[in-house]
Amino acid sequence: MAQHLIAPHGGTLTELLVDADRAPALKTASRDWPSWDLTPRQLCDLELLMNGGFSPLQGFLTRADYESVCATMRLTSGILWPVPITLDVTEEFAAKIATGATVALRDPEGLMLAALHVEDVWRPDRGAEAEAVFGTSSREHPGVAHLLDRTHPVYVGGRLEGLQLPVHYDYRALRHTPAELRNEFARLGWRRVVAFQTRNPLHRAHQELTLRAAKQVEANLLIHPVVGMTKPGDVDHYTRVRCYQALLPTYPHNTAMLSLLPLAMRMGGPREAVWHAIIRKNHGCTHFIVGRDHAGPGKDASGQWFYGPYDAQQLLQKLEGELGIAMVPFKQMLFVPELDTYFPEDEVPAGAKTLDISGTEQRRRLQLGLELPSWFTFPAVERELRKSSPPRHTQGLTVFFTGLSGSGKSTIANVLLVKLLEMGGRPVTLLDGDLVRKHLSSELGFSKEHRDINIRRIGFVASEITKNGGIAICAPIAPYDAVRKDVRRMIEPLGGFFLVHVAPPLEVCEQRDRKGLYAKARAGILKEFTGISDPYEAPGDADIVLDTSDMTPEEAAQQIILHLEREGHIGVHDRGA
Repeated sequence: MAQHLIAPHGGTLTELLVDADRAPALKTASRDWPSWDLTPRQLCDLELLMNGGFSPLQGFLTRADYESVCATMRLTSGILWPVPITLDVTEEFAAKIATGATVALRDPEGLMLAALHVEDVWRPDRGAEAEAVFGTSSREHPGVAHLLDRTHPVYVGGRLEGLQLPVHYDYRALRHTPAELRNEFARLGWRRVVAFQTRNPLHRAHQELTLRAAKQVEANLLIHPVVGMTKPGDVDHYTRVRCYQALLPTYPHNTAMLSLLPLAMRMGGPREAVWHAIIRKNHGCTHFIVGRDHAGPGKDASGQWFYGPYDAQQLLQKLEGELGIAMVPFKQMLFVPELDTYFPEDEVPAGAKTLDISGTEQRRRLQLGLELPSWFTFPAVERELRKSSPPRHTQGLTVFFTGLSGSGKSTIANVLLVKLLEMGGRPVTLLDGDLVRKHLSSELGFSKEHRDINIRRIGFVASEITKNGGIAICAPIAPYDAVRKDVRRMIEPLGGFFLVHVAPPLEVCEQRDRKGLYAKARAGILKEFTGISDPYEAPGDADIVLDTSDMTPEEAAQQIILHLEREGHIGVHDRGA
């Protein structure tokens, strides 16, 4: 049964963890229930449902509440709630359950965390949900891409009974439930607390903004970063937390603290800003900083912003009285070198020169080993960033070939292997398609499902090599675009990834075929042969396209070397080795 706790800060908390008397009965009954293994996003949502971070919700939304939230940003009760919190499952699992059933929700290791008492099972219109919640159906928006491409087709809603919170082994002293954080504020005598939401490392501009905000409302500061799921490509949370810890001593003594929030962000802009404010109120905060493009994903491919820079502030201003937490709005902070200080963009002295470094520019400087200026960040923060983001020429790298049989992939890959070994400095591993089939995937056939499994195995091995600073050269056919993109997504956060499309015409590949495979395929002897009886999906996202009709393997490999050098993955010292 939900427990309603009145804490020293904020309003009522709805905690969904059962007491010690109820837990054994749930565990015993769960032996007869269907089990659902939670996805990473669902784990984040479940934790904040159970610990009261999502108060007043008492479970995953039912269909009526879901439709009301999408349409009006309110539950059917009329309570403000801007983002759907839903449990998505497969069609196969949905066929096993119905209204009135109970589902055991488990973590990836099979540990039961909660019981879900099913009240609704339905198939939502996810396109309509995207338009309602994100204001767009473009897959360039990461929240929309996740919703349309990586969310299961069936939603299950109902009341939760929680057995235990998900287990975290990292930064345990910094992980506080809403009740724990409220109690800590009371212990410290903090009656006014301003929260700062972030998914990025903090630099001097952020420090100046948070100092100004705390002084403006005479409040203590809670740095409350998201350590659940953020935008793909963001700095990992381990690095970010070390940066926050390095920055904390720069604040006045006993006026700032750090606590981690296991939230799965949706990057939903204005709606998400309202959601963040509700969550911080539940954690006992009285004020909430809202900056430029709060919780927005930035720009689309054409350079257009998904949301206006201050849309979130405008929406929160309308709802501030109802939310019960005060907004502290801030403009973008800019550095004025002649005065050696930061100003909000609307307070910069007339005619003054300003400096700023974007996130893209910061990443470029780290990747190329260039200095981050002292006006931009603190030395301790830069040191932590460089630990996790060394210069590109020292990072791991995957060169992933794709192309038809006979295109020349394997030969070029072998030449590239030799050239990289000549340079030295990093271990190089060749994952040739035939060798992988022999040693990793000997039990697989050539159906689409088995081909995808094979490519994902190659991608996994390459990701481990890349993560550990080596170079992986992969040379499978890899005919399907979706699985190639999955491999790219797997590897890019860990180091470099370059897709090389070896693309001579089909007739050239047939002329080179010494094994007679194309002839057998055309005669119907070989089934599911790529390019003849099975499709090859040419990549639109290749980093290099090589027509090897009139190009030697040495010339092709050298073109790849020059491209890697241009992108900073091979340094001048490498070529001279």
